[in-house]
Amino acid sequence: MQVGSRTKLVLTGFLAIAAFFLLTEHAAHVFGAIPYLLLLACPLMHVFMHGGHGSHGGQGDRDAASGGGQRPPGAGW
Repeated sequence: MQVGSRTKLVLTGFLAIAAFFLLTEHAAHVFGAIPYLLLLACPLMHVFMHGGHGSHGGQGDRDAASGGGQRPPGAGW
């Protein structure tokens, strides 16, 4: 067994034991925080997941040049 894999195994075991005791001894605190964590996840996902949209500037110029953004018949929704 390599040293790196042994360290990962010990760390995984320690984290599993810590998670077990956290959930068994502090279940009311952990489960009481879940609604707040869900509410916090909404703005965080909005901030961090909108990065892949690219630049929104100049899109209106392209629509005006191509006919005002109207789709030809049969082009889908």
